[in-house]
Amino acid sequence: MARRLAGFLVLLLVVSICEAAFLFQPISDSHRSTALELFTPDHGSFKSLEETYEALRTFQILGIEKKPDLTATACRSISETVGSSSSTAKDLFYALKANSIAECKIDKKASKGIISRLKAAVSGASSLLDFYYSVGGLVLIKDQSSEADVHLADAEGVFRSVKAFSQSDGRWRYSSNNPESSAFAAGIALETHAGIVSLASSEIDQSLISTLKNDIIKLFDSIEKYDDGALYFDDKLVDGHEYQGPVSTTSSVLRGLTAFAAVTAENLNLPGDKILGLAKFFLGIGVPGDAKDFFNQIDSLACLESNRVSIPLILSFPSTVLSLTRKDSLKVGVSTVLGSEVPSLTVKLVGAFSSGSKDASLVESQELNFDKTSGLHILNDLPKSIDVGSYTFVFEIVLHEPKHEEVYFKGSQTKVPISVTGLIKIENSEIAVLDSDLGSIESQKKLDLAGKNAISLSANHLQMLRLSFQLTTPRGRSFKPHQAFLKLRHESKVEHIFVVGNSGKQFEIVLNFLGLVEKFFYLSGKYDMELTVGDAAMENSLLVAIGHIELDLPEAPEKAPRPPPQPVDPYSRYGPKAEITHIFRAPEKRPPQELSLAFLGLTILPLLGFLIGLLRLGVNLKNFPTKPLPATFAVLFHVGIGAVLLLCVFFWVKLDLFQTLKILGFLGGILVFVGHRILSHLAAASAKLKSA
Repeated sequence: MARRLAGFLVLLLVVSICEAAFLFQPISDSHRSTALELFTPDHGSFKSLEETYEALRTFQILGIEKKPDLTATACRSISETVGSSSSTAKDLFYALKANSIAECKIDKKASKGIISRLKAAVSGASSLLDFYYSVGGLVLIKDQSSEADVHLADAEGVFRSVKAFSQSDGRWRYSSNNPESSAFAAGIALETHAGIVSLASSEIDQSLISTLKNDIIKLFDSIEKYDDGALYFDDKLVDGHEYQGPVSTTSSVLRGLTAFAAVTAENLNLPGDKILGLAKFFLGIGVPGDAKDFFNQIDSLACLESNRVSIPLILSFPSTVLSLTRKDSLKVGVSTVLGSEVPSLTVKLVGAFSSGSKDASLVESQELNFDKTSGLHILNDLPKSIDVGSYTFVFEIVLHEPKHEEVYFKGSQTKVPISVTGLIKIENSEIAVLDSDLGSIESQKKLDLAGKNAISLSANHLQMLRLSFQLTTPRGRSFKPHQAFLKLRHESKVEHIFVVGNSGKQFEIVLNFLGLVEKFFYLSGKYDMELTVGDAAMENSLLVAIGHIELDLPEAPEKAPRPPPQPVDPYSRYGPKAEITHIFRAPEKRPPQELSLAFLGLTILPLLGFLIGLLRLGVNLKNFPTKPLPATFAVLFHVGIGAVLLLCVFFWVKLDLFQTLKILGFLGGILVFVGHRILSHLAAASAKLKSA
């Protein structure tokens, strides 16, 4: 149960931190370090020019200086693609995109060949992607070389051909044969239209531009929204094309939107909060772990940074947790999505509300001081009305020059969750045993909840236990923590938890043991007492042991509830077991030494009888072989016999059965061999004597 309480404390803290998930921080160094990890070339190069471009573009936007040297390999791949007659419009498109950053030298003759091939691709295009790659390639050549003739003679006709893929809801189809439409295709179409306008040799009919603007407004009518104000586009599965996901889809739309806004002089009439919502979406996804999503995030933020619609301003906070004890200052940063500097402005704190409260603002509108050194807007002292707790602060940005209102979008007001913490004063802590009839104090002791306690009390079922204390904030106001529990743990590990109620600053709990005997399962004995007081805003949350109380409860009746079985500790169940000590029985009493020696003598007598019998039979060595080889076999045979007899001795003295059999098998093989040879020799010698 103690683990559950500790887990609940952690949960409260996590919930308070998760409330700050609505904050959006601009690009930071964590993005730069992640870029170096995600865009690591394999043996000095990437798999395709598309990946090469995404890596180069990401490094360029983030301003990463210490990056892998990709120029040499990129230029080699670009030259091969540009010089190959089999390269498709898509291959040429990404080769030119990579070259826009790598700045490789392309042969003029090859460049002219590319232009003619791309113009032919525009004329023969039958799908949206065909137009996108061919038109996009011509735009890239125009941007890289002012001398190239890339203008489209019938730009208005190409514009209408691409517009033919549009749908009534602002989405686009990939081809006339595909009835499915998507927002991802709409972004590609907008970027293609922007390219056609820039390549047109004469001005495009304004009615076509107006129609396309209406399509953009319709497309934004279908935008989806998160609770934090982030806006995004998403698609269902489109036949013939993989599902792109909200990051890729939103990035495609934003890329097309900013490209089209850059080539048209008219205002697109898009509300600034739509652009701010897109910025919140890309900042809210954090640091993606996928290279494609990471590129789409960074490239989209770069589009927001330099778009002609409106540049969103982002409020950032070094910390949304302020300590009254440390006298922390409220610090607010204002920047663009990529962290660039912003024009002269003022940040105002226009309101502060207790979380979940609809009461009036706790503060009056006031400006934050701008610190030129840190570039932050600072409120040094929190208002006296702000105490320990959770609040929603409301901020407003005021631009100093009216002309900046047309370039930057600051939003109306920004609500930010702020947590204020502090040391809570704990005083007048005491614990007492009361008489249940008269309410008189039987015994009473003071507690030091900030230190160690070893209180020892005793009570019976006719008495009560009272625990009381006061909690005060640094501002001198009453404080109500998220949790205040008193836990009693019996020596049998059965636990009981009680909520400590409060009235203003005073916290008190009274346990009437007469009404709790069944809850306590009639278990008399020692109960350890533990108090838990915790809150995410309380810097000195406590989990303190108070002491113990000896309870004398009546005997349990027959049908009384029994204590629940306690969970088995996994460590005691699966951990190391206790060492087993085994005591062998005492050895049997040995016979006297004289008796043992006498028995030994009796066992040797048969051997003596055997030797005497040999002498009586007249055993001799007359027939012992005299030739070297038979004599060697005879000696080895007799030595083997002696070794077997010696092995028998060692078997009784030292060796076990398995060791003896192993050695006996070796000796037996030798004896069989030499015995057979010597017996063959003796048989041959006997046969010669008989024949003679």
